[in-house]
Amino acid sequence: MKKQFPNALKDPIFRVISRAASKLDLETYVIGGYVRDYLLNRGESKDIDVVAVGSGIDLANKVSKLLPGKPKVVIYKTYGTAMLKSAGIELEFVGARKESYSEDSRNPSVEYGSLEDDQNRRDFTINALALSLNESDYGNLLDPFNGFEDLQKKIIRTPLDPDITYSDDPLRMLRAIRFATQLNFQIEQQSLDAIGRNATRIEIISRERIIDEINKILMADQPSKGFALLHKTGLLPLIFPELVALQGIEEIEGQRHKDNFWHTLEVVDNIAKTTDNLWLRWAALLHDIGKAPTKRFDKKVGWTFHAHEFVGSKMVYKLFKRMKMPLNEHLKFVQKMVLMSSRPIVLATDVTDSAVRRLVFDAGDHVDDLMTLCEADITTKNPKKVKRYRDNFRKVREKIVEVEERDHIRNFQPPVSGEEIMRTFGLKPSREIGIIKEAIKEAILEGDIPNEYEAAKNYMLKKGKEIGLEVKNQQ
Repeated sequence: MKKQFPNALKDPIFRVISRAASKLDLETYVIGGYVRDYLLNRGESKDIDVVAVGSGIDLANKVSKLLPGKPKVVIYKTYGTAMLKSAGIELEFVGARKESYSEDSRNPSVEYGSLEDDQNRRDFTINALALSLNESDYGNLLDPFNGFEDLQKKIIRTPLDPDITYSDDPLRMLRAIRFATQLNFQIEQQSLDAIGRNATRIEIISRERIIDEINKILMADQPSKGFALLHKTGLLPLIFPELVALQGIEEIEGQRHKDNFWHTLEVVDNIAKTTDNLWLRWAALLHDIGKAPTKRFDKKVGWTFHAHEFVGSKMVYKLFKRMKMPLNEHLKFVQKMVLMSSRPIVLATDVTDSAVRRLVFDAGDHVDDLMTLCEADITTKNPKKVKRYRDNFRKVREKIVEVEERDHIRNFQPPVSGEEIMRTFGLKPSREIGIIKEAIKEAILEGDIPNEYEAAKNYMLKKGKEIGLEVKNQQ
């Protein structure tokens, strides 16, 4: 019995495409993510893939002529595709094709084919589902691989032999894990085993493509599922050996440390509940990577990870550079979060004004993100400890608000400028200016003087006298 879903095609754009296809005498179908997401009730996607048995470019041009304003068609001749935007919807048109691959590239040789050829080349059965836009069977579901059943069973499965599918285009291994994570599906066992067998093929994929998939895994509701699958299949050591190095528990003289790998995944899941900030989620993923190289056993104190935050922040730069991630403010943000990740934890046991001022001074506008990261770092299963930690962090947050309202430390600018110090003491650029500026800053952070001009100016005069300077021009 044929399955029909005409309501999936109620947007007027589909009738326009159907009419254009009829004029060109082209079989035409909506395929892929739009169909999948509609059947999963994930809402109607604004990205629509249209496949024509013939020229997708010709169809795009015809659709454009039938639409109000004749939207511009962007053509990619190399791939035989065309795109246009209309009423907030992005349409991609492609001719049905069959593909063949060489061993050293994921870019296939392409030739025109049938709809069946096109469905055969799709990565997963749930992405091979197509809805007809043809007048004779408008809204019919074409499902040669039982993708509809896989949707209902929540299974990720390849249409053809998974070893061939993953070897041909190894990016599909990451896509399988990403879809399983995003949709909370299971990867069929044969397919999962094939990912393990073909893991090393990931080396032919560009790092930018890899990171694009990792970002999508990180932005899922429960990212740990994806990273656990990456680990299980052997992909993680090839992408992020720094994370794998955290795994394991050692015991010496009856003293053990926690498994920092699985702890990290818990932290990422925790932070995913509270923020959609991709880079804060990256900070959660990388906050402990310095623990593997700094792990030591001391007979007096047990396991230590001295300076792991500093070492980790340096490792963040190397990882970003290796994976061709942005070496800009996003990198600096993640580095700062990793470097400061333990500060609020230490502070929570003794919430002094001066310590909070220093925290706000160092974290600046990111102090709230830092607190969010530290709260996510609570992974103990002891309810009493959880309550104590949360209460402590609540006190820190309250103290941050109180100190900030009173002392205005965030984005601190010294009340007395270097130019005023030079005029006052008749100095040229010199070491003494830095000494006085640093002394004023320290006095404010310690609470010895308020963060106000008159107090800072008087302190400048006092400090200048201490280091043997004479006032030349007191305004």
